[in-house]
Amino acid sequence: MLALKWCSFGIAFDIDGVVLRGRFPIGNSSRALTRLYDDSGSLNVPFLFLTNGGDIPDSRRALELSELLGVNILPSQVFVQGHSPFKNLLKRFENELVVATGKGEPALVMSEYGFKKVLSLDEYASYFENIDPVSQYKIWTTEQVSTTSCHSVPGYIVSSERVKAAFVISDLVLCDILRSRGLPGRTNGHQPPLYFTADILNTRLAAFPSERLRMGAFRIALESIFNGIHHSPLECIAFGKPNPFVFKNAETILSQFMLSCLATKGDTGSYPFETLYMIGDNPTVDIKSARQVDSSHKQNPPNLELG
Repeated sequence: MLALKWCSFGIAFDIDGVVLRGRFPIGNSSRALTRLYDDSGSLNVPFLFLTNGGDIPDSRRALELSELLGVNILPSQVFVQGHSPFKNLLKRFENELVVATGKGEPALVMSEYGFKKVLSLDEYASYFENIDPVSQYKIWTTEQVSTTSCHSVPGYIVSSERVKAAFVISDLVLCDILRSRGLPGRTNGHQPPLYFTADILNTRLAAFPSERLRMGAFRIALESIFNGIHHSPLECIAFGKPNPFVFKNAETILSQFMLSCLATKGDTGSYPFETLYMIGDNPTVDIKSARQVDSSHKQNPPNLELG
């Protein structure tokens, strides 16, 4: 009976603006999270973090959150970053050459997910002479590539292999990859798949006092440029909130995590959630989209409470 009560609901937390502001806990958020654990440190309530943010590997981000919030966050079970859904594409692109770009360490993120042939955009550009017209001004990038480049990776030649997909994005070189069927300098052709972690236009971010442009703004700019130089319009897929996939995926992960935690307590039963809580600070991203997912459930829908 205790197990049934314990697993009757799950919680998805946004991070920035809900539990953290920049690198500082908000109010009593740390204390609130500790109440989801028992005295031994084991979880009593399954929860995860559902955020569009993310520029470092899940394991490092989970460790960072554990230190900031004072609770043990497990990356494989209770953590979902904006790029976490990319793991579902591993089977398709595991052994294909892909490019990952954006702030932080996008290539390292994808490598941790199991992608075997992934390069950052700057690493990829280093294989093509004169492809980056502003490379001479990017001294920090040149130094980074010289120490982390995958030139020594055996088994394939980057400059003659097509890029099969691009993840995250921000640079001039990206258009060359997309309009040349994944091999810059060759004839134009159908673009390889393009994936965004999110498609939000603008929102308040971290400790900055006003709203800022997000990846959706970059997608609009890239789309305008690409459509002006290519015969076919840009095709892309955006994960992250408010995509309903993110919330459905969060429910699946919470259910799997709940079963795992029950097993550690000696309970092999399976109990459906009665309620799923989404706690966020953005009505149009966290609240509206979560409600849309709730209304789309056809069989045995859990109640979706929002805060």
